[in-house]
Amino acid sequence: MCNVGGIDRWLRIILGLIIIGVGYYLGKNWIVIAIGAILFLTGIFKFCLLYKLLGISTCPNKS
Repeated sequence: MCNVGGIDRWLRIILGLIIIGVGYYLGKNWIVIAIGAILFLTGIFKFCLLYKLLGISTCPNKS
C-alpha cells in the first residue's frame, strides 16, 4: 500500500538523512535520530501510518 509519493517521498528521505546526521553530530541524541529514521523509512517504504489514519495520500493514482 502506497500513500507517500512524489516530492513528499524525496523530502522525507533527504530530511530524514539530514536529521539523523544532526542527531549523531549532537552527541548521539537518540530521540532526534529516531525522528529522522521514521521520516527516512516512511520515504523508503512509501507508507506513513499517520497519513493512513488521516486519509491522506500523495501517491499518484494507479489505474
